[in-house]
Amino acid sequence: MGSTAMSEFESKLNGMLFSLMSWEQLTAFWARVDMNAGWYLYAVGQEVPSVPAAYEQVSLFVQKIDALLRHEHEESYCGIVYADDLEQPSFIKIYDPGNLGVSCGSSKIKVQPGWVMSQFAPIELQAKAVPANRTRWWQGLFSSS
Repeated sequence: MGSTAMSEFESKLNGMLFSLMSWEQLTAFWARVDMNAGWYLYAVGQEVPSVPAAYEQVSLFVQKIDALLRHEHEESYCGIVYADDLEQPSFIKIYDPGNLGVSCGSSKIKVQPGWVMSQFAPIELQAKAVPANRTRWWQGLFSSS
């Protein structure tokens, strides 16, 4: 990695993103996500994908991550899914409800997202320890659904 130029992935990750504040907004948002758009599905702390996921994988991921967020984020609002564009997203950052820390940025410690959906090839992000249950969830996601 001799290049010092910021990749499109890094630019999106650290750039301005819009929050989906309500569960209703999230539901409407998922309906606008083009499952065929060449999404890299990256669980931070797991192996970085080298190729975009197939339509079926993206569709399954969206269905399962939505269910996980609604079950584990015990708030009346969402607020943990961010996208570069709420109408035609190309980058979606999803925080793990079990590892939020201080994600609003008022802390010196940067909390990495739990998952990233990106149309740009991802780079490895350093995560603190990924809980075993999240690793199992991710690894079991695409095996014999």
